[in-house]
Amino acid sequence: MASASSQDYPVQVITGRRLFTFLCMVFGMFMAILDIQIVSASLPEIQAGLSASQDDIAWVQTAYLIAEVIMIPLSGYLSRMLSTRWMFAMSAAGFTLMSMMCATASTIEEMIVWRALQGFIGGGMIPTVFASAYTIFPREKFSVVSPIIGLVATLAPTVGPTLGGYLTELASWHWLFLINVIPGIFVTIAAISLIDFDKPDWSLFEHFDWIGFAAMAVFLGSLEFVLEEGSGEDWFQSEKILLFSLAALIGATVFFWRVFTVREPVVDLRAFSNRNFTIGCIFSFTMGIGLYGLTYLYPVYLSAVRDYSSLQIGETMFVSGAAMFLTAPLAGRMMRMMDPRVMMAIGFTGFGLGTWMVSGLTHDWDYWELFLPQILRGCSLMICMVPINNIALGVLPPAMIKNASGLFNLTRNLGGAVGLAIIGTMLTSRQDFHYARLAESINWSRPVVNETMAMMSHAYSALGNLADTAGLKAVSGMVTREAIVMSFADVFLLLTTLFIGLVLALVLVEKPAAAGGGGGGH
Repeated sequence: MASASSQDYPVQVITGRRLFTFLCMVFGMFMAILDIQIVSASLPEIQAGLSASQDDIAWVQTAYLIAEVIMIPLSGYLSRMLSTRWMFAMSAAGFTLMSMMCATASTIEEMIVWRALQGFIGGGMIPTVFASAYTIFPREKFSVVSPIIGLVATLAPTVGPTLGGYLTELASWHWLFLINVIPGIFVTIAAISLIDFDKPDWSLFEHFDWIGFAAMAVFLGSLEFVLEEGSGEDWFQSEKILLFSLAALIGATVFFWRVFTVREPVVDLRAFSNRNFTIGCIFSFTMGIGLYGLTYLYPVYLSAVRDYSSLQIGETMFVSGAAMFLTAPLAGRMMRMMDPRVMMAIGFTGFGLGTWMVSGLTHDWDYWELFLPQILRGCSLMICMVPINNIALGVLPPAMIKNASGLFNLTRNLGGAVGLAIIGTMLTSRQDFHYARLAESINWSRPVVNETMAMMSHAYSALGNLADTAGLKAVSGMVTREAIVMSFADVFLLLTTLFIGLVLALVLVEKPAAAGGGGGGH
């Protein structure tokens, strides 16, 4: 089992320059994660602006996610080959350029291409920041550094819909991408001029496994596609889903064969020999379900049931983001005072309590009914994400961190994709189930049904002979609405069970060794 001791990390002084450099990198990571969700509340406006179809517009988000999930595990190899400086600078510069191209897109085809390139190139920033945090700072400073990257990793997707809603409402959808340009140029210049953590290893280019990379791209890209599109395509009833599932299986077979046979695999899986890293990845996968799942669920409920605008949805969702921001310093202090397993237990329990509260959802819940559950969600995410990062990456030797960081971040993204697939499927199936049950209870032998129909017909009496038809349609709409709400409640109950299960799984976690030295950067 690979583990870190204090001897692995020579003590190192944190200079103001190094801290500023790291904060610039964190800002770049924030932009890359933010852009996953920043378009989610503004897809109708982008669709109108590009004259896109309903099927095509979803690819503005899907293309980014598929491309990003391919780059994230590859980033460790590229960072060792190019060095942290040039890996990060190229990622930031490419992300900025592609953001500008997205803003100038005039057709949906152009937009999809630029979004895919934006996600692929920019995705390299995310694991590079995690790896840098755990190699350049002393271990006793992890309680300061971990809340910073934990805050960004959880806050960015949460505030994405909020910021996107404001930008689209106040300006236009083009600013969803133009907002990246000036900060992106700044981060690129800062990376080139300030990062000096390590040296490139150009010999790795000679041994780059192109077959393994192609297999990984097919495997992860096809898997992400199946998870993103499966629910809408009725899963394996669709030939397209079957085809991509087969591609994912073949790609996975070739990829894992290359990982275990070539001299320099594109992804090194040795970090999984560390039990805490493996369990940390499982926790990260599950947190991805909660993080991205709720970022999806709340806006869908508020839009479909409460008829909120994108701006109103953003303002409601902002509560979680504010809670995360305010909890970050507390999470850092708790790291210094508390066993990380206790912290995770508090976080998982708080998250489960928040989702359990929403399992009593009704059609008239709005901002204030969702206020406390959102506070619990935001606080709990910060309290458990910080120790998860530490038990996964803080126990590994520096030589393993770059590859391990890519794997760790990949699990969070895949967790989000799996969670959204399960949630989408469950919402559809449970809505059908509840609609059928409710429809059974609406029969003319029940007085309450006759009274409701009479009231509805009277309300539409101005329509004359069509009053009864309009009344019946209104009752059907009420049944549909209640079926939707009940399906949401079922999903929140499932999430509650999932996070309470994580509390029980904490018995598998070994307590990390006491903080010793620091990361040995260049």
